[in-house]
Amino acid sequence: MINFSTLILSSEVEGPGGLFDIDATLPLVAIQFLLLMVILNIVLYNPLLTIIEERKEYILTNLGKASELLAEANNLTAQYEEELASVRKEAQLEITNSQKIHQEILDLEINISQKYLDNLLDTITNDFENRKTLALNNLEASVQSLCNDINAKLSI
Repeated sequence: MINFSTLILSSEVEGPGGLFDIDATLPLVAIQFLLLMVILNIVLYNPLLTIIEERKEYILTNLGKASELLAEANNLTAQYEEELASVRKEAQLEITNSQKIHQEILDLEINISQKYLDNLLDTITNDFENRKTLALNNLEASVQSLCNDINAKLSI
């Protein structure tokens, strides 16, 4: 490889026109640099900065609208949850009332059915008692008549 120290030593220039020769070109380069900086600032940086600023304002505006919508949505959610809770309470009360009404109706129907069955059972029992009494009377009359016939035949 090339030895860099020899390269640096051999690059020394004697007299004017060296590496850092300051003459009339330095202010010209500075003026060119400043002119280029002003032109770039006008042509590129200012429109870019205005676009960035507009975009920032657009984002902030949309962020504000989004936060307002979120707050409104939270308010609506809270309102609907309250309404839902009240409707649930009303529904629970309605269910309880309807259960009570149905229980009362069921008890009333059971009582009516029980009375009907008790009356039917009493009627059937009385009918059987009447038939039993009638059958016993007929049987007693038949037994009495048979006894009279047997006595009559035996006394002959």
